[in-house]
Amino acid sequence: MLQVPFIRENKDNVIKQLAVRNIDATKMIEDVISLDEERKQTQTLLDNALAESNTLSKEIGNLYKSGKADEANALKEKTTELKETTKTLNDKLSQTVDALNELLYKIPNVPHSSVPKGSTEDDNEVVFSEGTIPTLDKNALPHWELAKKYDIIDFELGNKITGAGFPVYKGKGARLQRALIAYFLDKNTEAGYTEYQLPLLVNEASGFGTGQLPDKEGQMYHVTEDNLYLIPTSEVPGTNIFRDVILEESQLPIGITGYTPCFRREAGSYGAHVRGLNRLHQFDKVEILRVEHPNRSYEALDEMVEHVKTILKELKLPYRILRLCGGDVGFTSALTFDFEVFSTAQERWLEISSVSNFETFQANRLKLRFKNSEGKNELAHTLNGSSLALPRVLAGILENYQTKDGIEIPEVLIPYTGFKIID
Repeated sequence: MLQVPFIRENKDNVIKQLAVRNIDATKMIEDVISLDEERKQTQTLLDNALAESNTLSKEIGNLYKSGKADEANALKEKTTELKETTKTLNDKLSQTVDALNELLYKIPNVPHSSVPKGSTEDDNEVVFSEGTIPTLDKNALPHWELAKKYDIIDFELGNKITGAGFPVYKGKGARLQRALIAYFLDKNTEAGYTEYQLPLLVNEASGFGTGQLPDKEGQMYHVTEDNLYLIPTSEVPGTNIFRDVILEESQLPIGITGYTPCFRREAGSYGAHVRGLNRLHQFDKVEILRVEHPNRSYEALDEMVEHVKTILKELKLPYRILRLCGGDVGFTSALTFDFEVFSTAQERWLEISSVSNFETFQANRLKLRFKNSEGKNELAHTLNGSSLALPRVLAGILENYQTKDGIEIPEVLIPYTGFKIID
């Protein structure tokens, strides 16, 4: 959530940068400033009324002590009027604050100056690519056919048990999935991230804290009776560890990692691009999160990008990195880099990771602060990245490593799988 003082001081630039997202935010920004002005005026009137009421109360007490009961009773009538006034002002202040916050919740983060203008994923900028796309046999299969051929993922069984988008991993498929999780976690902890095992359901406050609510409410599974939400990513419970926390500057930076299943309704998703593992309602992901000093959060973002690159180099998968355009960058993000692996059998790029800097946007919602060198509380910066999302990594391995004899296992994963080939 953007801070009102920031909006006031940077009104024109905020409107200009939000236009990079293809949003005309002029009215919203003007309404924020107007509501904030109304809030301040109402607060001033309320403070004055309370001060006058306190003064009168003391005066009434002194008049009673002096035996001037008639004068005291006359003043009591005025205090009764002031009580009504303060109640009215309190109600108005509460309504104004609620209206202001409701509007602020709808305004996305201001994109970083490097974010290109654009409307769709076609306008994203390729900033890096690495790896050789293998030449496959003319009879090469997409991963959903390979999964069936080698009996390692059963999409029909998942559909029977739950519904489309809930696959069942079997045998070497399940072991490869487990190997990837362990490998990702080991890489992350070796890089200094502390491993956490996190809840799979969160409360409403956690959803608002990281920006999933109200923006993506329709994409989250909602347990209505308990008003809890299944997590769309471990970013939500992980970042909410620090909700309402004031850190010492010496505690920064903080890095955590965690594996969780993730749940997304993916309403409206259909077509060939969602076949197999391309888009699921339940999937596994290993996440990395950072809480950083504002002065070095973009340096931290570069470090996270480099970290994900090392993993993909070791897996020897052809990949590229995109800087997301304004129309594709997430609601809470100031700058996002997407990693995509090339699916050779499908002849298309598959997103496997997003690494983002949210600056103070989440921290303001979370009230996540640190005490700076001057002893003042300051909002921290939050960052997160997939390290990595498993389904499309697995799809990339199955398709790119297929041979006439079976699916070879990337060398770095063999100590985790205990086998070299799926045949």
